[in-house]
Amino acid sequence: MKSIFIAIIASVVTKGFAQSDSIKSSFTFSGYLETYYAFDFGKPDNHSRPGFIYSHNRHNEFNLNLGFIKANYSTENTRVNLALATGTYMSANYAAEPDVLKHIYEANAGIKISKKHDLWIDAGILPSHIGFESAVGKDNWTLTRGIYAENSPYFETGAKITYTTGNGKWVISGLVLNGWQRIQRVSGNNTPAFGHQLVFKPNSEIILSSGSFIGNDKPDSTRQMRYFHNLYGIFQATEKLGITIGFDMGAEQTGKGSSSYNKWFTPVMIAKYSPHPKHHIAARVEYFGDKNGVIISTGTRNGFKTWGYSLNYDLRIRDNVLWRVEGKNLRSNDKIFTRDALVAQDNFVATTSIAITL
Repeated sequence: MKSIFIAIIASVVTKGFAQSDSIKSSFTFSGYLETYYAFDFGKPDNHSRPGFIYSHNRHNEFNLNLGFIKANYSTENTRVNLALATGTYMSANYAAEPDVLKHIYEANAGIKISKKHDLWIDAGILPSHIGFESAVGKDNWTLTRGIYAENSPYFETGAKITYTTGNGKWVISGLVLNGWQRIQRVSGNNTPAFGHQLVFKPNSEIILSSGSFIGNDKPDSTRQMRYFHNLYGIFQATEKLGITIGFDMGAEQTGKGSSSYNKWFTPVMIAKYSPHPKHHIAARVEYFGDKNGVIISTGTRNGFKTWGYSLNYDLRIRDNVLWRVEGKNLRSNDKIFTRDALVAQDNFVATTSIAITL
C-alpha cells in the first residue's frame, strides 16, 4: 500500500513540474469550524458524555467539535487532498493513533487510470465509505450524529478503486484497508481488511447505497473476523420533505477460528422538513442492538439495547453560517447511564452549535 501511495505522489509532483501554470489554477483552499455547547442532564462531573459518543461529547462547556483547513489540488487526471484538524471530535476519534497522526483529518491522492472511463485509484487517509453521516456537521440533517454513525468508521486508511458510469447513476468502489477506522494498524495485525460501496442515483430525488467491511481489527494471534454491511436510502419526497432510512448489521467471530458470531444491528429513520430555504426541522428515531457488546460494551444483563430520539431546528443565517439547536434522548433496556450520580435508563442532552464554512 505504501508503494502505491508513493507512486501516486510521485506522479502528481512530476506532472506538477511539467505544468506549473496549471497547478496554480488547480489549487483550492477551504476551511470549516463548528463550535458547540451541550448540556447533559445526567450532569457528569468530569464533563464527559457517555463513552460511545465521539462528537459533541463534552458536557456544560463551550467547545470546538471540529475545525480544519484543507488544500485541494485537482486536474483532469490527478487529485490530492490534505486537511489538518483539531477539536473534541479529533481527540475522541483519533485517540488510538500516534501523536504525529492525531490531527490529520484527510490526506490522500488519486490518479485517473483510464482515458475512456471515469476510473480512479485513490490512496491515503480517506473519508469513510460507510454511512450517510460525516464528521462535517453542516452536511448532515441533524446536529449530533446518531449512535449508528458514532460507532462505525468516520475515516479509513487504504486504497480504493472507483468507477462512475457515464450517466453518473452508478458509482462502484472496492477498497483495501488498514482496519476498522484506523490510520496505523493494530500491533500484531497483518491482515488486510476489505470493503465495497455501490451507489445508485436513478434521479435527483433518490440515492441508494450499499457498503461493507470485512476484516480483523485485532492482533493475528486473537483474530476475530468482522463482517459489516451498511444500507441506506435518501429520498426527496417533496420539495420540502426529505426522508433517510438506514440499516446496519454486523457480525464478529466469538473467538479465533470460531464458527459462532456475536451480532449487532442498527435501524434508523430521519425526516427533514424545510418550510423555507433558511429554516429546517429534522426528527430522528434509531435503535442500536448490541447484546454481546461487540461495539459498545456495558457489562449488563441485556447488553447495549438503546433507542434514540432527537429533534432539531436549523437556521441558515448566511450561505456559509448555520445555527442549530437539538434535543436528544437515549433510552436503554438496562441502567447504563448516570443521572445525579445514580444509575439511570435515560440520557437527555440539549445541544446548540454554529458551523461556519470558509
